[in-house]
Amino acid sequence: MIYEMRTYRMKVHKGPDFLKVYEERGLAIISKYAKLIGCWETETGTLNAVVFIWAYEDFEHRIRQRTKLWRDPEWLEFVPSIRQHMEHQESVFLMPATFSPLK
Repeated sequence: MIYEMRTYRMKVHKGPDFLKVYEERGLAIISKYAKLIGCWETETGTLNAVVFIWAYEDFEHRIRQRTKLWRDPEWLEFVPSIRQHMEHQESVFLMPATFSPLK
């Protein structure tokens, strides 16, 4: 199992708008392709950020699923509704240690 930590930095005061539209429309679409482990808003460090962690079987699975996602007309229609709130996006892959409860 691999985990993708996706961090979105929002325009000031746009985090709640991003989360609302993501919950109402985006989550159902992307959940067909990836497993949500959690979603957080930052309170320290980089402010105005939202962090998602998504689970995939391995890198190949992630590539296949993201390819399917970007071919989904519903997702393509949805993306502009979140991009308007964002300033920056970052993706980091996390590999569980042998003793990690999440594998």
